[in-house]
Amino acid sequence: MSERLVLHEDPVSGNCYKIRLTAALLGVSLERRQYDILAGETRTGEFLRDVNANGRIPVLQVGSRFLPESNAACWYLADGSALIPEDRFARADVLRWMFFEQYNHEPNVATLRFWLRIVGLAHLTDAQRSQIGAKRTGGEAALELLDTELASRDWLVGKSVSLADIALYAYTHVANEAGFDPGRYPAIGRRLDRVAALPRYVPMTA
Repeated sequence: MSERLVLHEDPVSGNCYKIRLTAALLGVSLERRQYDILAGETRTGEFLRDVNANGRIPVLQVGSRFLPESNAACWYLADGSALIPEDRFARADVLRWMFFEQYNHEPNVATLRFWLRIVGLAHLTDAQRSQIGAKRTGGEAALELLDTELASRDWLVGKSVSLADIALYAYTHVANEAGFDPGRYPAIGRRLDRVAALPRYVPMTA
């Protein structure tokens, strides 16, 4: 890729990590610009004007253009690579899992991790505390479905790793930080090991 790539991120975010992991697996270099969400650094007038009017990260900067939404950024990086299948149905199936990640998995697993590990239980609002049970139920349902699907195959789409696996790896591999028990999901555990063994893999803390 000829244009300069800058990832506007918070290093503890799984949504940011999935972009870094996608780039690493593809051998694509990213510059990194870090923000502290808790300090409100993505809500400043400058950020809202110049980076993302929605006040959120990650944002992938491509030259002078800005691409919010983690899965869109991953797709941009992986387009034309082996992480996106050539078969039309398989490509749609990758998107299906990426939508599942954002609608069923991330809102529960990632939100609980953010509340419990990063914000801290003592600092949650009453409204947030009241949602913990529902988030846990939703997260367990998403992980159980994923574990069932992976029990009969190594990868979510086709016979090799795809962007679907990368998108769902980011928050699944730290689900224990949200209070989920990894031992309940053996098929997920095997898939996490396969992703971590990929050439050019980088850990979240890299």
